[in-house]
Amino acid sequence: MSDVNKDIKIAKLYSDKAPDEKQKERFYAFLKKTYNRDLELDWQKSNAFPGGFRLEVGSEIYDWSVNGRFQQLRDILVNVPAHNGNIIPLLKETVKEWTPEVLAQEVGSVLTVGDGIATVKGLDTVNYGEIVLFTNGARGMVQDIREDEIGCILFDDDNEINEGSSVRRTGKTAGLPAGDAFLGRVVNSLGVPIDGKGEIVVSRYYPIEYPAPGIIERQPVDTPMETGILSIDSMFPIGRGQRELIIGDRQTGKTAIALDTIINQRGKDVVCIYVAIGQKTSSVVQLVETLKKHDAMDYTVVVTASASDAAPLQYIAPYAGCALGEYFMKHGKDVLIVYDDLSKHAVAYRTLSLLLDRSPGREAYPGDVFYLHSRLLERSARLSDKLGGGSMTALPIVETQAGDVSAYIPTNIISITDGQIFLESDLFFAGQRPAVNVGLSVSRVGGDAQTKAMKKASGALRLDLAQYREMEVFTQFASDLDDTTRRQLQYGQGLMRMLRQPQYHPKKQHQQVILLVSALSHTMQDIPVEKVTDFTRDLIEMFEREHFDICDRLDDEKILNDEDKAEIIHIAKAFAEKYLDR
Repeated sequence: MSDVNKDIKIAKLYSDKAPDEKQKERFYAFLKKTYNRDLELDWQKSNAFPGGFRLEVGSEIYDWSVNGRFQQLRDILVNVPAHNGNIIPLLKETVKEWTPEVLAQEVGSVLTVGDGIATVKGLDTVNYGEIVLFTNGARGMVQDIREDEIGCILFDDDNEINEGSSVRRTGKTAGLPAGDAFLGRVVNSLGVPIDGKGEIVVSRYYPIEYPAPGIIERQPVDTPMETGILSIDSMFPIGRGQRELIIGDRQTGKTAIALDTIINQRGKDVVCIYVAIGQKTSSVVQLVETLKKHDAMDYTVVVTASASDAAPLQYIAPYAGCALGEYFMKHGKDVLIVYDDLSKHAVAYRTLSLLLDRSPGREAYPGDVFYLHSRLLERSARLSDKLGGGSMTALPIVETQAGDVSAYIPTNIISITDGQIFLESDLFFAGQRPAVNVGLSVSRVGGDAQTKAMKKASGALRLDLAQYREMEVFTQFASDLDDTTRRQLQYGQGLMRMLRQPQYHPKKQHQQVILLVSALSHTMQDIPVEKVTDFTRDLIEMFEREHFDICDRLDDEKILNDEDKAEIIHIAKAFAEKYLDR
């Protein structure tokens, strides 16, 4: 017996005919057994429950009408899994073996509704995060529990929900269908396909909220998740299972880095999930077309909650994408998930919280906004071999205002993640793309997530660039520079130009290693800065054409031995001399 009904003394019975004495005895016996005390039975005539009756004890309802028993069966059939895409035999077997049960349904009523929020009274034992159903079939999720009412966020249209509408518990938490059939598809926050390619047949559901793997369930991050972007793979390597933040102002190339990383996973048996939060539908369409153009949609799932969608759908979008990622991760796959972007996600959650009358804190965000993102990003991990060895690598994106990384949401997410790639507006507008700021960017996994070849080739690149940036600041007003300083500046300018990379052109391992070894040996020292891009392109083409054995060894063995390094330097210097003599 629930404590909320301990003060109830009368049970109400609704049916089209009054119960006879024998039926009354059965009702009294049922009430005595269920509630451990005697209750009065108040019968009221009603034609609303054909083929049965409805018994109400406080907030608990026993619906033994045709509709009530059908609802029981429907709840069971919803959870019947498909087998090899064929659900009919299982449905027949389930219906054949089903026996109606006397189950109490806790039903409440709507107090207010609007802006994707409904306040409900009467659901006294409902749980936080539980799904509730409204009379028109709309679904909601409990997000606020008070002494005498609850607050629900709505996933469906609230036009047909009115004050007084009934609401019933489902006893289930929010879940998302998951399966291999999602690959290559575009779905909304609820897992419903919106790409016009038909229904997705799945085998099971995954909860959108799930505890992060514990320490024992994880293993160290030591396998690279190659982005194909030279400046990132060489200085801020990302490992499988890591969480690396991409942060910067609007229109500085944040999404471009994520897209290049997805494209670079082609042929590497990595499942990619792109979660678009609060973006224009046209932008998402363009992104999907770009992925199709580069044959990347075959291993990618796009989950979108556009700017026109209600705040509840934008709020659950990243959790839905994470649930899909966990399905693949727990089946031993490596997953790359992009959250674009968590700034808009925080704004959607702030909107919900204010509508639910929660107390605002700094910048009007609720007090649990840190937990909002920590419980999401902590689910990214590299699982132990005992659990299949799968991994989920997260690339959350955060937008800053005027480069302010000390704002509330950016500092929160920086403290959660394992490093950040900071994109600087000044570098972007100066033509340095990707506009990675070497000083503010960091990867806390470091060289552990690099191959031996890349680790050896990158050498002192980051230190050399830091010295160049510092020297550039001090010498920008100097008119007379000595030869040593001038050559060091020229060397740094060459490095910066070498790190420029056009979008949708990720570099392979051998290309990155050859460029790094050549550049750090000062091979490009005398190449004019404006010709560095052409020189590096021609250098790589020459290596792939005439020295493919070195390229193959670097790609296959991922080791740079001293002999190969010396040979690369020798070949590159000879090529540079011929290049200058043209």
